[in-house]
Amino acid sequence: MIVRDEEWLVRSVRSTEFDGTRVEVTGVSELVRDLDAVFFDHPELDDIERLDPKQGTLVADTSPGFRRTRLWLESVRRGSPIPSADTRITVGHRALLDRMDYQLRPASQALQNLRPRILIGDAVGLGKTLEIGILLSELIRRGRGERILVVTPRAVLEQFQQELWTRFAIPLIRLDSDGIQKVKRDLPASRNPFSYYKRVIVSIDTLKNPARYKHHLKNQHWDAVVIDECHNLINRGTQNNALAKLLAEQTDALILASATPHNGKPESFAELVNLLDPTAIADHDKYSAKDIEHLYVRRHRNSPDVKLDVAHKWKERLQPEVVGVEPTPAELDVLRELEHVWLHPDGPSVITGQGRQLFPWTLYKAFLSSPKALRASVGRRLKNVDDEKGPEAMALRRLDELAAAADKSTPAKLDALIRHLQKIGVGKDSDTRVVIFSERIDTIDWLHDEVSRRLKFSGKPTADLHPVELLHAGLSDQKIQEVVEGFGQSSSPIRVLVASDMASEGLNLHKECHQLVHYDLPWSFIRIQQRNGRIDRYGQLHRPQITALALTAEAHADVTDDLNVVTKLLRKEDEANRALGDAGALLNLHDAKIEEAEVMEAIRQGKDIDDVVPEATPAKLNPFAALMATGGEHRADTSPETAELSTFFEDDDNYLTDELADISSGKLGPDMEIERDADNDFVAFRPPDDLINRFRDLPPDYLDEQGIAERLRLTGSKTFAQGRLTRTQKAKKTSWPDVHFLAPIHPVLDWAGDRAVGRFGRNEIPVVAGDVDEPHFLTQAVWSNDAGSPAIAHWGAVGGLPGDPDVRDFDEIVDVAGIREGATNPGVNNELLGDLQKNVAGAVDAATAHIRTRRDDFEVELLERVDRYRASLKSWEQTALTVFTETGARKNTRLDIEKTADAWSAIIDSLAASGDPFVRVVGVIIPKARA
Repeated sequence: MIVRDEEWLVRSVRSTEFDGTRVEVTGVSELVRDLDAVFFDHPELDDIERLDPKQGTLVADTSPGFRRTRLWLESVRRGSPIPSADTRITVGHRALLDRMDYQLRPASQALQNLRPRILIGDAVGLGKTLEIGILLSELIRRGRGERILVVTPRAVLEQFQQELWTRFAIPLIRLDSDGIQKVKRDLPASRNPFSYYKRVIVSIDTLKNPARYKHHLKNQHWDAVVIDECHNLINRGTQNNALAKLLAEQTDALILASATPHNGKPESFAELVNLLDPTAIADHDKYSAKDIEHLYVRRHRNSPDVKLDVAHKWKERLQPEVVGVEPTPAELDVLRELEHVWLHPDGPSVITGQGRQLFPWTLYKAFLSSPKALRASVGRRLKNVDDEKGPEAMALRRLDELAAAADKSTPAKLDALIRHLQKIGVGKDSDTRVVIFSERIDTIDWLHDEVSRRLKFSGKPTADLHPVELLHAGLSDQKIQEVVEGFGQSSSPIRVLVASDMASEGLNLHKECHQLVHYDLPWSFIRIQQRNGRIDRYGQLHRPQITALALTAEAHADVTDDLNVVTKLLRKEDEANRALGDAGALLNLHDAKIEEAEVMEAIRQGKDIDDVVPEATPAKLNPFAALMATGGEHRADTSPETAELSTFFEDDDNYLTDELADISSGKLGPDMEIERDADNDFVAFRPPDDLINRFRDLPPDYLDEQGIAERLRLTGSKTFAQGRLTRTQKAKKTSWPDVHFLAPIHPVLDWAGDRAVGRFGRNEIPVVAGDVDEPHFLTQAVWSNDAGSPAIAHWGAVGGLPGDPDVRDFDEIVDVAGIREGATNPGVNNELLGDLQKNVAGAVDAATAHIRTRRDDFEVELLERVDRYRASLKSWEQTALTVFTETGARKNTRLDIEKTADAWSAIIDSLAASGDPFVRVVGVIIPKARA
């Protein structure tokens, strides 16, 4: 299009309520090349001139091997969004990953929904980040992923950012609180910091502060929002829940992900589903799998559609091992004191009031962690005791004295831990790595010092990393990222990672490690499974070994035995993980703190764990728990459909290389310094200024570390790219590969495409000669909907002009004509262009008539989905009104229900093609004999 006498490439089109059509564009002509802009087709704002396709001017392509035409057609095809009627996977399966159908299913399912929204509830280790990347790739390819916001726990920010860039070429700028403030300093006071970058990743802890960021988020629309670990959003009335509701309203696509996406309550899970589609569940207290099957996927390691796919790169875990530890005499004194004074007092309880029943068990759990942790708990309690000479204060001081003695005499579990570490080969001259989990910060700090000393880890640290490192919430964001990154690199000095449960969510700790030790075990199946999932996940090439330490009191009947509890909890979690993929389904509480309280109460009452926790089979679970444990498996018998798009090049490397060669033949000359290795595995070049401008959204540390502005190295080979990524794990100073994978949506390919689109002049159409028997006019036809997105599209080849037009398949004619790599361009006689020019308008008319005539065929699946949406919406509205009337509920009032129904009805009405199709001629092929 032409605006302000400059040419612009249209990126997206949206209708606005007051300002006409909003058009996002990128400059094509020389003065505005690569400049992003937004125009409004409104008399008082911008005058947008649409180029008339019937006035297209034919020009002969004289480039070697039809290079300019191939680049032009390739870029036009790549730059045209996939229509909404096409729900196949088009680019996600071509990212840097092992193709597995189960990972494609969430994207396939989301694309078939009214809006691309999905809850990915896959169990720990299946690759939810990859599934998110696949769906985001598809949205970007469809022109529905320009503006992306990813919200994650802060510990996984960099890991998530690296996965999406290295595997999918989706750049995300990491904004923590400091990053947002920096952006705000560089912007006018009135400018929204979230509008500065198009694609952002930020922690939920940063965003949930309503006073600081709510007004910015409220005025920002996103194409796609991702919320990782979304179980943190369930509780109504919390800041997290309010944030989720706000973001759900401000985006078209919404992706929620969590291995534990519910708390066992149907109404709470319905609250989460409601963020995706408020018309899915009419009665939040009663619904079935059919109501949510389009919005929810849930698989685990042994699900039918997963098991065979992952077997080669996910070794099955070994049976868990419990190491029983005989307490020292001093520790036995503490256990007896706890038993007879606090847990099961021989006389009146020393504690009264709130917490009388649970606090003694808190002390017991603290001691099972370490005497130091017990002393810290006692110290905190003493500060809040009113009567310093009362029975509770006296008992606490007595307990503290005993704990101090136990600490001084060297805790037995510490000796057992050191023996176990030596047994599995951990040491200063070994590559063996281990993760040690503990619930208590006091224990973590102490273990860090003791393990370092006893295993004689010493020497100069490498890049501020030591053989024994800590990982807990008290560390800075930068330190957390350094430790996580270092633990995954084989060249890093880290051998032992002592971690709190902050590290149990989302982190990949399996790359160089397959040993995990629970120094103390949470009394929560959820927390145990989350911990184990750090090393028991896809990509684990060694059978992971889970070990737990437990004080045993089998020889001392007068104290509570920890070994029995630990053994049964660990065994139950292992059984549930294998059978259900969700250990949280056992107690059906789905909250780690509530689970722990439940187990604690059972132990307090002397109940056997086997009597409290059911067997790990769906038949033994309540209906809702069974539904949550197996959601999504009903689709396991079908494979998501993929589309292998036609191309004029053997691979993306060749496409980019030809584009670079074409550019370098112009004014930029040899400054690009284009280079390919002997095996053609990668292409390297010095990026020109207009490409560097596009790197603003790339991670700054990646740009600086790899010197991208000076030399850019890319590869389209998955094998080569994976090798460089694997090599990065052994590097000492980097976590970014030195050669980046050229994924289909890579920004460099977008740049190459935009340059190719501008290769011909305003409204010019290339003409080439090929092996055809008559001239064929290659056409592009796009029919958009009211939302401004393409609903249907068709690529054709019009022959038989002028008298008897016939529309054939684009790819078929191109293939027959031989317009491909390695072909010879015989050239075109310019004298022939005059007669051909007369048929451009006829070709446009023929292609327009063809898409109108075949509209029903092209749109049949989309219209079927629209009819299902309408029927489902009508059913929901009727049921919701009935529930409201019968229950007299204060929420979901009649007005709310009708308002929601109207809003979603408008979305449904906007899906089908409307107005007139856009049709143009993009190329002409004439017979060689007439050239």
